[in-house]
Amino acid sequence: MSERTILVWFRNDLRIHDNEILLEAVRKADKILPVYCFDPFYFHKNPSGNFKTGELRARFLLESVADLRKNLRQIGGDLVIRIGDPSQIIPQLAEEYNINEVYHHREVAHEETEISERVETALWKMKLNLKHFIGHTLYHKEDLPFPIKDIPDSFAVFKKKVERDSTVRPCIGTPDDINTPRIGNAGELPTLQQLGLNEPFDDPRATEIFVGGETAALNQLEQFFINCEQASANKNSRNNQVSALSSKLSPWIALGCISLRHVYWEVVKRANTPNANSLLLDLLWRDYFRFMFKKHGQKFIAAKKQDDTITYAPDQEVFFENWKNGETGVPLVDAVMHELNATGYISNTNRQIVAGFLINDLKVDWKLGAAYFEEKLIDYSPASNWGNWAFVAGVNDARESRYTIVTTPANALDAKSDFIDTWLPVVKDVDYQA
Repeated sequence: MSERTILVWFRNDLRIHDNEILLEAVRKADKILPVYCFDPFYFHKNPSGNFKTGELRARFLLESVADLRKNLRQIGGDLVIRIGDPSQIIPQLAEEYNINEVYHHREVAHEETEISERVETALWKMKLNLKHFIGHTLYHKEDLPFPIKDIPDSFAVFKKKVERDSTVRPCIGTPDDINTPRIGNAGELPTLQQLGLNEPFDDPRATEIFVGGETAALNQLEQFFINCEQASANKNSRNNQVSALSSKLSPWIALGCISLRHVYWEVVKRANTPNANSLLLDLLWRDYFRFMFKKHGQKFIAAKKQDDTITYAPDQEVFFENWKNGETGVPLVDAVMHELNATGYISNTNRQIVAGFLINDLKVDWKLGAAYFEEKLIDYSPASNWGNWAFVAGVNDARESRYTIVTTPANALDAKSDFIDTWLPVVKDVDYQA
């Protein structure tokens, strides 16, 4: 009997822990071939003239892929790395290594699903199957209390029903060892220059440098628990306010360096962790946006009805340039944008503030802002980014989707960043002049 070989196509699931496709492949095949493709599609410029993937995000991706290769090698495997169109590379590798089946995690955003469809079509011509797995959400879609088509559009209703009627599945085990075919050319990790980008500049004002990979993700989660414990024990310290703590796990979650289920069950194990409910709420929001994309597709980020009260500014191109460069003249907005451009990361509160300012005060098309965040954010994920921007813009029917920049108390915001010099408690009343 001939050996069975499965190709595992890694995309936004760059981990060996709680990775169903990896463990299933090890169980079902004699040998597995782990593969990652750097698709040039993600490194070209979008219609607004910005790169789809900026320098900081690309560096974080390169670090994450390198860490995945290291972790696979530690259990006897390897990672084949290629630059090119997956619909060409995956079939080529399938033929070279006599692959019997290809595994991958299903995506929901249209660009990602189109890539999968092209790969599936190419494999079908070879009489090979592309098997889809679901591994990016906290709650498995089969465990939801409603079919995808009936998922409530209101987050509040979605949250209530899911938390009441669904359970989070346990984590998948980690393979002890991996048997790969004899790999003649595993490929080298590309440089930023090979991807058409320059080396990013690390701004000295950045309080934290994010390093990609599963190893760093697990360390970040553990550090979050340590910080919470220290803050709880030292309530008199100005720098240890429990309410202000954030896990900052989103960059690793976006690339699947750590799974939502792993985070959830680690929080459950430490039930008394301060700020745990806030972290779990963030995970549920991710599920909500992903399931909304699954339900509505592109319609989720398109207005369902025309709002005649909203008109774009005549000079929106100028306003947009000022906004993205941090040159609006509004200290808070400018400081947040400087931080985004320098580090690739800003807090969720600050994202809402600058998004609301662009949409409501500058009267600029929200899709320009979403595309700019796509380039800059190291934690970019299609569903969360475009879903959040659509939510702030109020383009769906859910009542709570109408966002306004309210009078958030200054002490409730992250005021520790050196990028922020002045806080304006009420941004919506600013009379912006370009």
